[in-house]
Amino acid sequence: MGWFDFLQRLIKTKRQPKPLVRLGGIDYLDAVCHNLVVEHKVPALAATVIQHGELVLQKGYGYANLDKQIPVDPKRSMFRTASISKCITGLAFGKMVDEGILNWDDSFYTHVPYYPKKKHDFSLRQLASHTAGVRGYQGKEYALNKPYEIWESIEVFKNDALVFEPGNGYLYNSYDFVLLSLAMQEAVGIPFEAYVKEKVLMPLGMQHTHTPKEILTAHNRQVSKFYTRSASGFKNATEVNNFYKLAGGGYLSTSEDIAKLGLELLNQDLLRPETYQQLLTAQTIKGNSTYYGLGFQVSEDASGRRFIGHVGSSIGAYTNFFVYPTQRAIFSLLINCTDPKVQEVLDGALEVFFQDLPV
Repeated sequence: MGWFDFLQRLIKTKRQPKPLVRLGGIDYLDAVCHNLVVEHKVPALAATVIQHGELVLQKGYGYANLDKQIPVDPKRSMFRTASISKCITGLAFGKMVDEGILNWDDSFYTHVPYYPKKKHDFSLRQLASHTAGVRGYQGKEYALNKPYEIWESIEVFKNDALVFEPGNGYLYNSYDFVLLSLAMQEAVGIPFEAYVKEKVLMPLGMQHTHTPKEILTAHNRQVSKFYTRSASGFKNATEVNNFYKLAGGGYLSTSEDIAKLGLELLNQDLLRPETYQQLLTAQTIKGNSTYYGLGFQVSEDASGRRFIGHVGSSIGAYTNFFVYPTQRAIFSLLINCTDPKVQEVLDGALEVFFQDLPV
């Protein structure tokens, strides 16, 4: 066999699905990620997995840009993080509490008195836990492509009534975090993104986590293209501007940086212990858990293993960020495609990973 024939066979082999039989642990997850790309379920995926402080998987699959065939680099390729952004905001919220800038149960109106008064007051805690009664998207509001500042974007929903009395219901939505970030910005007196960068991103070494504005003004950064699945493959996703909802779904990052966020949740060095207790405790409504803390999902997987983190879904992005405190495991999986319907496959891969851990 000649050298050219060998290379052609190697390329062909890399494009073939890997058999999952007899694979276990991290090898199974690696093969699943590979197969999702070669079976055209996702255009690209970046994965970083850490257990007991050791990096057990860090790999890019597929192309960050299909047309230019730019490979994914888990250390450099930036994806939309979608709702993982809420975890970043949660830490920033906790930092402001630690610094005495605001309190968990401050009225929103204490910091944003110009917001139209509603029938009921609501607190910052209720915004961070999706129990404030603020409505979610209507129509195609999820696809806004306007260069709104945070304070400008409230025009979209500020005159609408609350959908329930705060504290008496749970409604997951991004407008809660638009309002939370506005209150944080007003309380500290500097732009929300500047505070987050100084107090959260830089201390955690998340140097490749940026806002949409930063991406627009720095062309050398490796930003993945954003896609949506179609009957014929993948097409470019609808153009959107997510800056106004930075706190709830606007940040871009790498799988490595998101894993650093996970390390902080395990080590808990940035904030006071009691602050983490507040952030990572699921709220209750009428005695029933919401499985959501303050910016963090706080739940259990199908086998009863406790995890914290977030699943994210937005235009051009689907993300998983899971931290398992008992198993000291962190999973950071970023995909550059609008919901590709692969969560069941990913959950199955994590289940195999845990089943094959030594007792």
